[in-house]
Amino acid sequence: MSSGMGEDAGEGLGDGVGPFGETDRRHEFRPAQGEIPTSPGVYRFSDRHGRVLYIGKAKNLRSRLSNYFQPLHALMPRTRRMLALAARVDWTVVATDTESLVLEHTWITEFKPPFNVQFKDDKTYPYLAVTLREEAPRLTITRNEKIRGAKYFGPYPKVWALKETTALLQQAFPIRTCNDADYKRAMRSGKPCLAGQIGRCAGPCSRQVTLEEHRARVEELVAFLSGGDTSHLRALQQGMREAAATQRYEEAARLRDQASAVEHVLEKNSIVFGHDVNVDVFGLRSDELAAAAHQFIVRGGRIRGERSWIVDVELDDSPATLLEQVIQSAYDGDRVPPAQILVPQAPANQPELEAALSLKRPRGGKVSVHVPERGDKAQLFERAVLNAGEHLMRYKLKRSADITARTDALAELQQSLDMSEPPLRIECIDVSHLQGTGVVASLVVFEDGLPAKGAYRKYRIEQTTDDTDSIYQVVSRRAAQLNAAKAAGAAPSGIYRDRPQLLIVDGGEPQVKAAARALAEADIHDITLCGIAKRLEEVWIPEDPFPVILPRTSEALFLVQRVRDEAHRFAITFQRQRRSSSISSQLAEIPGLGPKRVTALLKHFGSVTRLRAASRDELASVPGLGESLADVVLSHLNVNGSHGGAADAKIDEALQTNEGGAE
Repeated sequence: MSSGMGEDAGEGLGDGVGPFGETDRRHEFRPAQGEIPTSPGVYRFSDRHGRVLYIGKAKNLRSRLSNYFQPLHALMPRTRRMLALAARVDWTVVATDTESLVLEHTWITEFKPPFNVQFKDDKTYPYLAVTLREEAPRLTITRNEKIRGAKYFGPYPKVWALKETTALLQQAFPIRTCNDADYKRAMRSGKPCLAGQIGRCAGPCSRQVTLEEHRARVEELVAFLSGGDTSHLRALQQGMREAAATQRYEEAARLRDQASAVEHVLEKNSIVFGHDVNVDVFGLRSDELAAAAHQFIVRGGRIRGERSWIVDVELDDSPATLLEQVIQSAYDGDRVPPAQILVPQAPANQPELEAALSLKRPRGGKVSVHVPERGDKAQLFERAVLNAGEHLMRYKLKRSADITARTDALAELQQSLDMSEPPLRIECIDVSHLQGTGVVASLVVFEDGLPAKGAYRKYRIEQTTDDTDSIYQVVSRRAAQLNAAKAAGAAPSGIYRDRPQLLIVDGGEPQVKAAARALAEADIHDITLCGIAKRLEEVWIPEDPFPVILPRTSEALFLVQRVRDEAHRFAITFQRQRRSSSISSQLAEIPGLGPKRVTALLKHFGSVTRLRAASRDELASVPGLGESLADVVLSHLNVNGSHGGAADAKIDEALQTNEGGAE
């Protein structure tokens, strides 16, 4: 993911000189603040030739990378020298800090950046190994990957957690801990080994268990480490909660630390695979105009590289067709595909695609393309999709922040809509509702192609027949505001202009006709009106039976789409706020329920349907409610039970929905 630079990206930076003579060119590659995610990940600084200079990891990429753009005098000399050579910063998003540590190690080993001092000895990660081939197997921490007959778990980057958890595992599953020499001596002499005498070895050499009993314990340990049995972890967590409930805080803290150590070792790691794994993993995110592809290149079980690129989306491109084009572009030229390729869904013409890719393999090796459904590879696929989404978001942000692109978009809109001047102020209206109820509308404003959030407006619509009527009502109210401001001779509010040159409504020909009628009734003729129909991204204008078709790659369509999407987002947000207050107000009508108890009820049951079905004992178990108030709530719900059904279903959907159901 390459860095982008916003309009204000170079604020406070320039072609200055550092305290040791370094030229400060950070403004040339500094990303805009909003582009950098707050997720954990790995970042890379490169010079103008593409050589990687420094690789680092961060729990919060935005916070960490901002440190590199402080005044030069506040940075360490080595960091200043690195930044003087840098011309680009990239990052890769992962799920956990553990994954970022592993990926950092892999790439430092792979690229050998000159400004890194860690991991250059190419050390391997430690494993947990159970020596199953031995008469009395034992659990050991090792970096040796060639112990014959051993069962390996890992590798694990956090050695401290590995050591702590090994001790815990040996307590939970008492098995042999002594070395081979002590074990053999104890078995020959018939006397317990030294570790057994002091209670630190529970092998057959301790004379406490037989070989068969010891082997059974080892099998239980292997099952636990394989993920089939987590009862020990659950016991630790339960003990922690019980200790905290009885105010034994020191014991609770100890159990918490033990559980945390176990979780670290059991943590699924989607960055490291077996040494024989060679795959390419593709993630894809798209909208109506563009798609972002992200490719992880895994060789020898490690991520050796990655690529991100943008693909234009045509009207007739299905996701399967788009994916086929992405894979073909990934292996153009002399690029050789691995034997296995992981994708989010089956590409179009999959058999023909696999056959064509197989021809690029040495000696005609076969290439298979399939969709991962579970396991570590599926988790890495999710990381690829996540990074593709980040790349698409940054592409759109960079494009919208480009002053040349915005100027071109405004000029193209002026020409396409036959306007007398460019639309320096654009307003857009969108209506949102939940299955016809709770209708609201939003009005967003863009000044010079950028959001002017201080000028956004919200509208409540109490009664309406359909979307066109809602659009008519909102445009009428907005037109009345404009006429009132014009009659009063009001100056523009703050930094914003007083009237839009272009008004956009979300919808096609019917919505545009409703808005045009509202403007005509208000005697407003100096504002250009259009609508954008989402399915085909057609732009409709009044009294024209055919839509305006803007080129799919045009800056004008990109701007109109962005304005429409922002209006939709703002309307959805307002709709959710109203739903939440409506649900709470219904429960607040019950005598004795204040805001805290209403919140506790909703959190405990999760839906009005489950709340109505709750028994007296279930209601009384809610913190702060009690038996007497539970009787009141139960009585009220029974009396008003006839008002449930479809209404409750809508409320439940409102509680659980993200964007589904709202239009």
